[in-house]
Amino acid sequence: MASLLYRLGKFSFRHRWWFLSAWLVMLLGIGGAFAAFSAPTTNNFTIPGSESQRVLDELRNRVPDAAGGSGRIVFETSSGEAFTEAERRAVTDTVAELNSLDFLKSVSDPFEMQAQLDGSADQLAAGQAELEAARAQLEAGKPQLDAAAAQLAAGRDQLSMAQMQADQLDAAGQVQQAEAVRAQLSAQEEQLDAGEAQLAEQQGAYDDGVARLADGEEELLEAQRLAEATDGLRFVSEDGATAFSEVQFQEQSYSVTPEQRQEVQDTANRITDSGVQVFFSKEIVEDVSSLFGPSEGIGVAVAAVVLILMLGTLVAAGLPLLMALVGVIAGVGTTMALTGVVEMTSISPMLALMLGLAVGIDYSLFIINRHRTQLLHGMELEESAGVATGTSGNAVLFAGLTVVIALAALAVPGLPFLSVMGLAAAGTVAMAILVALTLTPAFLGFIGNRILSKKAWAQAGITPPAPHAALAPEDQAAAAQHKENGSPRRWGRLVTKHPVITVVLSVLLLGTMAIPAGSLRVGLPDGGSEPVDSTAYQAYQRLGDSFGEGINGPVIVVGYLPDGLTDREASDLTYEVAGKLRGLENVTTVVPASTSDDGGMVVYQVIPEGGPAAEGTEDLVHTIRDDAGQIQDETGVEIAITGQTGINIDVSDKLMDAIPVYLLIVVGLSLVLLLLVFRSVLVPLIATGGFLLSLAASFGAVVAIYQWGWLGGIFDVHNPGAVLSFLPIILIGVLFGLAMDYQMFLVSGMREAYVHGEDPRQAVRSGFDHASRVVTAAAIIMVSVFAGFIFAHLTMVRPIGFALAIGVLLDAFVIRMTLIPAVLHLLGKSAWWIPKWLDRILPDVDVEGARLLGPAQSPDGTGAEQELASAGR
Repeated sequence: MASLLYRLGKFSFRHRWWFLSAWLVMLLGIGGAFAAFSAPTTNNFTIPGSESQRVLDELRNRVPDAAGGSGRIVFETSSGEAFTEAERRAVTDTVAELNSLDFLKSVSDPFEMQAQLDGSADQLAAGQAELEAARAQLEAGKPQLDAAAAQLAAGRDQLSMAQMQADQLDAAGQVQQAEAVRAQLSAQEEQLDAGEAQLAEQQGAYDDGVARLADGEEELLEAQRLAEATDGLRFVSEDGATAFSEVQFQEQSYSVTPEQRQEVQDTANRITDSGVQVFFSKEIVEDVSSLFGPSEGIGVAVAAVVLILMLGTLVAAGLPLLMALVGVIAGVGTTMALTGVVEMTSISPMLALMLGLAVGIDYSLFIINRHRTQLLHGMELEESAGVATGTSGNAVLFAGLTVVIALAALAVPGLPFLSVMGLAAAGTVAMAILVALTLTPAFLGFIGNRILSKKAWAQAGITPPAPHAALAPEDQAAAAQHKENGSPRRWGRLVTKHPVITVVLSVLLLGTMAIPAGSLRVGLPDGGSEPVDSTAYQAYQRLGDSFGEGINGPVIVVGYLPDGLTDREASDLTYEVAGKLRGLENVTTVVPASTSDDGGMVVYQVIPEGGPAAEGTEDLVHTIRDDAGQIQDETGVEIAITGQTGINIDVSDKLMDAIPVYLLIVVGLSLVLLLLVFRSVLVPLIATGGFLLSLAASFGAVVAIYQWGWLGGIFDVHNPGAVLSFLPIILIGVLFGLAMDYQMFLVSGMREAYVHGEDPRQAVRSGFDHASRVVTAAAIIMVSVFAGFIFAHLTMVRPIGFALAIGVLLDAFVIRMTLIPAVLHLLGKSAWWIPKWLDRILPDVDVEGARLLGPAQSPDGTGAEQELASAGR
């Protein structure tokens, strides 16, 4: 591979205009694809096939009114006093105007909703009074009906006796008397028939009254159950100064365009002229269309300063930045072009941008630094570009592939959004590698000798040669002398002079920093993690202060009622299940929100005591699932959890479950990779142990700041809570890849020095001297780029930027440049021990292209080993 890259470097140098044109055409094509096919990203995190996602999909089909995206608009009086009548009318008019927007399904009027809640008690009392009056009237009328019925029955008995007397008179031959009696009987019978008809009418009215009383009692019972269910639910705060409207979109949240979100804000903001303040929840104001903000530029600016200080010229310093920019445009542009066909979260292009900038600068820097060193050692320009690409470029390829593999392995947990995220970042890193290996040597041809400052040439005592020309004999002597005068690094001498103290202090430092990691709790961000001055945070805080934290993150529970129930039976079961849910710990209230058209599915809104990312809310979700079987046994109703809060908790649980497997894959890959590179048993174990130590310390720092709130004022963490759920797995993958980068560039020099005959302890110092300067600069650059994202406009990115910055800082400076040299110095020759049978079967990967240079190609004729050992890495 080194020979192939050597030829590629020379070819790129020689045909630089062709490579520049090819990359320009590629960038134009990517830009066109981005313009034609890109779509908005989303913060919709789902787990296909999970219970919560399955129920949500079913909910969209059976209860479409509950399936659209939703948000909240918070209204608050400027005075802090209760809403005046004029302010109430202004809110109602604003709600009506919002309801006229065709992309909104509904917007609730908070005062109307609160009036219904407040009036329910009065309505219940009035209804109860009416029922009592009706019951009293029925109870009073019943004796009268019974008395009338008894009187009619007695009259009918008397009529029967009189009829018998008339029959007896007929039998005695007293016909006229009998007829007279029958005439009287006929009149009495007509009176009885009329009385019975009247009694039947009265009985019918009484029966209707009884039926109406039963219906009224059932309606009253239903109203009482609803009142109990909504107890604690409010739409206007108790002090009357804050109110909120529920906004329901026609489409899912990720399908709502930025323009539609803005129209909602513009429409509602008109009310501010009436003295009412308006705040919008995160779901309404969230705009993930912008990737790069001003804070990210600060990190790039710091990287530029480091490059200028290290390379000495603006031309040389600008080259790694330009290469990183090309790689980012190509990688992130391709990623964004795919958003039209692949649902992608906003964090995917942001992670790709973050990594693309960092590795793009570093990978080009490694090749440029090697090229500069070789020029000062007397190598001709084109040859140097080829050798730098074949040696340091070979190491860049090998190291970059480890990053790509680690990122692509994010598909292991089986979460589509995480797989897309990993592949997007891996693709951008691959672009950075491609740019470093092709476009960097091409630009080395454009820049020529200007890659070194006049001061650098003068200090080396060399006159810059013309392109394709060899150094003059006197300059060759100066170059050889410059090569021999490599300056030792004081830090390398210090850590190897006191290796035991160095190891103990390093382990104590990282071990102490890792302590908070034991309290790690993960979740997805909510409005409480937004910037303090943002409307999303203001809405979140006002809702929590006025209505309880749980209003910000209701848990959606779906109940499946048995088939064949009457309306009364279905209602009884609905409220019975609500009562059981209300009795759970950490529950404020439970509201049966809606029912499917077929009556078989009931949607409950469970308002927890804490916010959506609170530990109590997470416990509540697990408790509901644990108790689902018992509830079904007792009621026959199957329940399941869905909604954003439930899905977020499911995502977090799934990611945490995947971390041990993913970490095992990464550690296994690390051991195999380092075994191949260093042909040693102990070096891979030490390097991997160091990675785990820096990883634990990074987790500890993240927990202390973002979960515990330490130094929150510095890092703008005003509402500490659960750590971003996919941060741990991203940190593992990315930090592993970057740690292996520095391990290879730093320790491979130590191994080469040892292989070339140096004392094993002196080899550690020699290797450190050769590589520490460029590794230090590369690490500072990478830390700066990552740190620039700590105050990114997308708050979800902030803890990732911090974690990667602190992770690289600790791994590069504490592990790779402090602990590793000290341990290798202590081990001496045994550090490079490997069983002979294992050494024979391992392929020689020659990561740094040690066999690339032959004596004829070396400027001083010393051959490959000495050239590699003396050239800067």
